[in-house]
This record gives sequence, C-alpha cells and structure tokens, in this order.
Amino acid sequence: MPVPCQQSPVLAGSVTLAALGALVLYLAKPSGYGKYSESLMPAATRLSARAAWFLQELPSFAVPAGILVRQPRSLFGQPATVLLGLFCAHYFHRTFVYSLLTRGRPFPVAFLVRGFVFCTGNGLLQAYYLIYCAEYPAEWYTDVRFSLGVFLFILGMGINIHSDYILRQLRKPGEVIYRIPQGGLFTYVSGANFLGEVIEWTGYALATWSLPALAFAFFSLCFLGLRAFHHHRFYLKMFEDYPKSRKALIPFIF
Repeated sequence: MPVPCQQSPVLAGSVTLAALGALVLYLAKPSGYGKYSESLMPAATRLSARAAWFLQELPSFAVPAGILVRQPRSLFGQPATVLLGLFCAHYFHRTFVYSLLTRGRPFPVAFLVRGFVFCTGNGLLQAYYLIYCAEYPAEWYTDVRFSLGVFLFILGMGINIHSDYILRQLRKPGEVIYRIPQGGLFTYVSGANFLGEVIEWTGYALATWSLPALAFAFFSLCFLGLRAFHHHRFYLKMFEDYPKSRKALIPFIF
C-alpha cells in the first residue's frame, strides 16, 4: 500500500532548513570545526577527522538509499528516483570516499552530533518528498529545468571533488599546517570547494523543482558562503603574499 504524502512535515522541514540558513548568516560565526576548532572549542572531546566525517555524512546516504531500495522496481527510472539517486551519489562520495581521504584536524564530537542530526533530517526530507510527494510529467527528462539542473549538479560535484583533491595535496599525512591553495578555481576564490557544492545544490534544486531542495540550496549557500568568507579572511591574515585579486566564493564578485 503506497504511503500517502503529508505536505505539512515537508513544509515544516523546508521552512526549518531555510530558517537555519538565515540563522547562520545572522550569527555570522565560523563553524567550530577545521581551522576554527581550537579557538572556538578548545576543550571539546574530539574524533579523528576521518571517523567524524564518515559518521556525520552517513545518514545523508543511508536514509535516502534505504527508502530508495524499498521502492517497487517499476518506479526505478522515473524522474523522482533518478533525482534521489543523484543525492545519494553525492553522499556516497562524501561518506565512503571523502571521509577516508581527508587530512583535516580532529573533529569536535559536539559538532559531529549536530551534523549527524542535520544530515538525518535533511536526508529524510529530500527522500520523503521525492518518493512520496513529487509528481513529474513523462516529459520531465526533456525539460530545460531537469537538463540544466543535472548539468549544474555534475559540474558542481566535479568542482567540489577536484578542489578537495587540491586541498589534500597541500598537506602530507599527519600535517596540520596551512599553505595557499593554487590551481583550479582556487585561482579565483578561496572557497573553491564550497563554490562547487553551492553550484551542485543549486542544480539539484532546479532539477527537482521542489521546495525542500530549494531550502537546502539556500541553507548550503548561507552555511558554505559564510565559511568561505571566514576562510578568505583567515588566508589574508596568515599570508602576506596571498593573492589580492582572489575573492571568497564567487569569482570577481564576492
């Protein structure tokens, strides 16, 4: 028996995501992990970066994938399942590839718990809407919103993965020093990895044409944009020879 769509939780979850994004901008503080963890959370209990990223990102993959595999085979290949598959692909990489390769600082457990709760809720929201609420016409695959959205999603994911690779090469295993990232979109912005993810979720919102995806894209822009801003200030303060023409997130603009 199919699960009926409940619009109220979808709306509430979307509004919560957007409100969290606005709150992040309002507080304007850097998140307490990575280069900011020692100053913001000096006494916090920590896990290794690899274990923390794996545990934090896991529900964003496991929850949607669990819902997806329970669907009848007749639904596979339809736009909603394909779009949810893109979401799962991103978080498969974040969970099982990025987390095993990262060379970041130990991660505060308190921030891990908050991230785990967020990823669980967002994964459930995106999957629930696409599987039980979204209705796409048969010609959605030829709609410009789907085509352009998927293109932006793949482009953004590629930028994100390539930028993460550049950042990893700045450190040898065990190092926690900082160097100026060079190459790729780092030529133009300090947060090239964040820009890639913002492009990715903007494309996802366009391809799904849904309120939950739009709310998540807005949250991502707020959270990652602020993080790029603080990264940019950090680099300018730490390196006297930091490129003055480089922006924080958007080439030539911001």
